Amino acid sequence: MPLRSGFVSILGRPNAGKSTLVNALVGEKVAIVTRKPQTTRNRIHGVLEVDAVKGKHPAAQIVFVDTPGVHKPANQLDKRMLQEVYGALESRDVVLHVVDVTRRLRLPATKVTDIDLDKASGPTVEPAAETTPPPQHKSAEHSLENEDTFILELVKKLDCPVFLVLNKIDAIDEKEALLPLIAQFSALHKYAEVVPVSARGGDGLERLIAKLVEYMPEGQRHFRKGQFTDQPERFLAAEIIREKILNLTGEEVPYASAVVIERFEERKATKAQPGKPKPKPLTRIAAAIFCERSGQKAILIGRGGAMLKQIGIAARKELEHFLGMQVHLELFVKVADDWRGSDVFLDSLDWRNQLESLGKDQQSKTEDED
Repeated sequence: MPLRSGFVSILGRPNAGKSTLVNALVGEKVAIVTRKPQTTRNRIHGVLEVDAVKGKHPAAQIVFVDTPGVHKPANQLDKRMLQEVYGALESRDVVLHVVDVTRRLRLPATKVTDIDLDKASGPTVEPAAETTPPPQHKSAEHSLENEDTFILELVKKLDCPVFLVLNKIDAIDEKEALLPLIAQFSALHKYAEVVPVSARGGDGLERLIAKLVEYMPEGQRHFRKGQFTDQPERFLAAEIIREKILNLTGEEVPYASAVVIERFEERKATKAQPGKPKPKPLTRIAAAIFCERSGQKAILIGRGGAMLKQIGIAARKELEHFLGMQVHLELFVKVADDWRGSDVFLDSLDWRNQLESLGKDQQSKTEDED
């Protein structure tokens, strides 16, 4: 059977569990996960190889595109994050609209006439008598006052299949509790499939993957077999450090912090000493943590450097597991006033721009040596 391959963009509000879902589907950590909203700042590709199952589906390569959670932009960084959402929708074969089933939504009321939760792919719903139409907005900016409505507006404009993915079903006691939610969304848009899942528990993920394969076009692999993301190790290292900042610091500091890898050097392992195990190779990483005010810098460093040390230990442990080698990690905290409003600074955070800059530096170094 010919291979099927395509891109699946993922939409949702902050804290809908999109990144956890991508990691669970890919089987690798390609996106950092925290309890804080707005954790994801960039488009992140996670690649899944699906083996053929005789009598069920052919082999496939599915490229999941995780996007920042949709929220009202307050600065240039937020606007960039919204642009990442739009960019992810430009080249996609299927879109997953991920909804957290534990949170209250501001959507028109509906009533259920017939929904099969075991199949959950074509519920019949109709608006309740008292239902009023959703508010009409003159611009996307106004729509962001209600992210649920804004995402629906995006979904309605798409000309590709859209799945409604109801996440965190492990947090509800009865499956029937999903019926009103499915009715609400299905009355507002005709979804190609409705799939309840638990990204953390794994429930429904096999069914979701099988359904996605059905909708994938025939084609060639977009990434080589065995590659699970297009992100370079430098970017993943910066994200792991930022994840620890998000998890270990308070409410204000995480959103005003950015991480830039200033040095990433891998050295081969030295020869093993007689009677001792062969030492692992060593990677030296130096990273700058940027914040916007001196008060935030003091929090990130902590009394006697305690917080920075805690961030460094947690990050180093995960980096060693991720890279499969010893890691020597140095962290520095720097102040960059209002960096979230600076286009120049935000351009420097883009890992694609970083790679281009590194390439130019390497070329210049080679020319100087010649």
